[in-house]
Amino acid sequence: MDYCKVDYCKSVLAGMISGQLQDRLQSVLNTAARLVFSTRRSERITPLRRELHWLRVPERVTFRLCILAYRCLHGTAPAYLAESLYRTSDVDTRRRLRYADSAMLVVPSTRRSTLGDRAFPVASARTWNSLPLSVRNAPSLTTFRRELKTALFRSSFDDD
Repeated sequence: MDYCKVDYCKSVLAGMISGQLQDRLQSVLNTAARLVFSTRRSERITPLRRELHWLRVPERVTFRLCILAYRCLHGTAPAYLAESLYRTSDVDTRRRLRYADSAMLVVPSTRRSTLGDRAFPVASARTWNSLPLSVRNAPSLTTFRRELKTALFRSSFDDD
């Protein structure tokens, strides 16, 4: 998946991408897909997106957030972000739990569901924990990106 201006800083939109903003971003992507294939606005967009291997806007946000979380966990992200994520196996009180070895992250508690849930440590941990174990345990960033996109692509088109 190539980077584009629409995807720039998309992980910032985690938790708040809904309604009008999501519709506008999706409209931009749909227009770009129609431009690539020289189709009319009246034609269905799903087959075009599928052929281009483009995700919908919510999945694109999830993709960017998970890539950033992966980089944090593997030491290739800025330290100020990496220090905000904790594996369940690193927390003494959770080390003996059944899921402690499943590469899950601790989801910090928040006071406000509107603002707190959008914070990077919360949004990235929730998103990371929702991934299949096979994706979370990818050995390299390249493999992780491929597995993640495949998983998100399947879920994106299962809904259509």
